[in-house]
This record gives sequence, structure tokens and C-alpha cells, in this order.
Amino acid sequence: MTDVYLGIDLGTSGCRALAIDAAGTVRGVASVPMPAPIRSGERSEQLPEHWWTALDEVLRALLAEVPAASVRAVAVDGTAATVLLTDATGTALTPALLYDDTRARAEARRIAAVAPPESPAAQPGSSLAKLLWLSRRPGADRARHALHVADWVTGRLLGRFGVSDVNHCLKMGYDPETGCWPAWLDALNVRRDRLPRVFAPGTTRGPVSGAIAAAFGLAPDTRVVTGTTDSTAAFLATGARRPGEAVTSLGSTLVLKVIAPAPLAAARFGVYSQPLGGLWLAGGASNSGGAVLRRFFRRDELDALTARLNPERETGLGYYPLLAPGERFPIADPDLAPRLTPRPADDARFFQGLLEGIARIEARGYRLLAELGAPYPVSVRTVGGGARNAPWRRIRERLLGVPVPASEHEDAAYGAALLARRGGGGRP
Repeated sequence: MTDVYLGIDLGTSGCRALAIDAAGTVRGVASVPMPAPIRSGERSEQLPEHWWTALDEVLRALLAEVPAASVRAVAVDGTAATVLLTDATGTALTPALLYDDTRARAEARRIAAVAPPESPAAQPGSSLAKLLWLSRRPGADRARHALHVADWVTGRLLGRFGVSDVNHCLKMGYDPETGCWPAWLDALNVRRDRLPRVFAPGTTRGPVSGAIAAAFGLAPDTRVVTGTTDSTAAFLATGARRPGEAVTSLGSTLVLKVIAPAPLAAARFGVYSQPLGGLWLAGGASNSGGAVLRRFFRRDELDALTARLNPERETGLGYYPLLAPGERFPIADPDLAPRLTPRPADDARFFQGLLEGIARIEARGYRLLAELGAPYPVSVRTVGGGARNAPWRRIRERLLGVPVPASEHEDAAYGAALLARRGGGGRP
């Protein structure tokens, strides 16, 4: 029986699971949708119960393809800066605030007053700002753990909570260079007993709980391995490894990352760095992206309109596509207004204008990273739903001025599976 390693990707609209063998060959894939988040103005929430229901369904579907007894390890990735408070048993005491919930403005100002100037925690959408905001909600006094989505699911698999990875915790204030929670958190009255223990992605934290092993038919010694954020998992999947190689995630949001020899931080632009072995991933995340496209067009409409695009001819529409006011990167402005007019009568031209707008944000983001000290990309791989749109790829190549090659893999779940393989005794 061939050993396999599972990666689980928890997004805002669905859950995906993927199994690879020791050689990295995909042995099985499954995905299920999740109910849409609750969004209204600055509010953006999701019920944790939806995560577990989706994970249960997706694991059972995947384990119909690969023998449960062959699973050696599992790792989970999730959306960054999605935070909730739980009691000691992992029971949610608050809803989960998603990455684009920006109600914690007052809390972000408090953080900015005590945190280092370049801390990624000093933003309304940061994990730490959300933690402070949630700490004032009813029932928060009973909280034992502050968890990200991947932390919560990992805890359910382990049967114990309070573990996270360094990439998730950057926006909660964790210092990756010193490897500890900083002293300035005390000025905010952050309860340290609620903060998770932080490990490098791909670190084994123990076997699955007996209940989980029994529920899914897994071997009792199946390892649970720390995961990472969804964008970092997708980066790992592409095969990018050397300084100057970059990856753009064209999902619901737009995430840029380039491999740099040293960390880079510029909080005023929403720029931060994540450790990657002896190197660093420098980048940022825009609120623009595919979610704006889905606001105007159904999937079948997007497919039909793609055939009518003319990537060599600019529309001149000059859009800055956002779902709502507020931007993180390359402009850090919580009040930045969307620019989506004028709308031409031709839907194909409107669609191309949106794609050009997102591509300009991408190009502006990489130029900003280079101005701040990161290498300008030598190439840009792509992950996410937009990776398969050939005319958009050509628009991006023209605006970026560098090749946009195919990725080895585009699935964040594949990157999580690589981490499971690393922590589960397979190849690094």
C-alpha cells in the first residue's frame, strides 16, 4: 500500500483536499462548497461549524479514492487573518472574523501606538486587531484560545488546541526574527495564555485524536502537521524556489509574493515578509481579485466573454476593481473607493477592463516591492482560478514585463500536502 500525505485547503467558499505520494504524484482530489460568508458593510464573518462540516464531507470523499490506512500525515492551510475565540475545548465563543472584516479600526490605532512601525499587526484587518475587537464581545471573558481557521481545524484533528504556524501569526504580532511573542503586546493587555504556541510550517504536532482516527478510519499514528496560510501553501505548490521568482494568487483576492534574500516590511503599504527556510517571502494582499468579477458575471458568462477578449488592445477604462471601499496593498487605505465606471454597453469590454485593472494593481504591487528592496520578479507564476485565463495571462505579461510561466501545481491543497509530507517523514 502506497503511503500518502493529505493537504486540506479551507477557503471562504469551499474546502479542498488532496493526497500525494512520496514522489509528489497526486493520488486523489476532492472538494466541497461552503455557505457564503455573512457580509454587510465592514462586517465579514463565517460560522466555524461550516468549516468542520465541509472538512468532514471532503475527507470522506477523498478517502473513497485513497485508502484511509495509507494516510501518513495531514496538514491544513487557511485564509490568513481569519480569527475566532474558543473555550478550552475548542467550542467557538464568537463568530470567525474573515480577512476582509475591517471593523477593528480603533483597535488598529491602539496597536499602531505601541507596535514597531513596520508591524503587519497594525491594520484594521490584522489578526491582532480582530482579537482585540473580539475580546470585547459578549462571552469573550470565557475564551481560552485565539485561533485562526487552520489552527482551529488542526486542533480538532489533534483533539487539543493552542497550536499555530509562524506565517499565520505574523499579523497577530509574532516576531519571526526573534521567534517569540513580543513584549509590546503587554501594553495592549493581550492575554498571553490565549495566544497559540508557534511552530514552523511542516512541524509534526502529534497523532490524530482517537475520535478522529475512528471517525475516518485513519491509522492511530497518522500525524498532524502544522500548515500555513492559503497563499503561502499555493506558493509552495508552484515550484518557485529561488530569489526573484514570484507567485501571484488570482483567487477571490489578489496576493503577491516574491522570494527575497532578506525580510521586507512596510506597514504603510501593507507589505510584510514570511520566513521560507533561509529565505523570505515578501509581499502583500489586495482586496481586488476574482470576487469582483463574480459580482458582475456568472462562471458561464466569464467563460463565454473570455473568447471575446483582445489582450493586445487596451480598453482605456482605468478601473480599480474592489467589492467595497478599502484597500490593503499596494495602497494601504481603508477608505479607498472602488473605481468601476464608466461601464460600457459591451460586456466583453467591461470584463477586459476589470482584468486590466487587476493586472495594473499586480504590476504596481511588484514595482512597490522592488522600490522597497525586494527583487523585481524574473518570472511570475500564477495560482487561483484566474491562472487558467489565457488572455488575462497575456495582459499580465504585457503589464509586468516578465514571463508568466505555468506553475508545477496551482492548488493550495497541494502545498499543504507538501508540508504534510515534510512533517510526516516523507521528502522535504
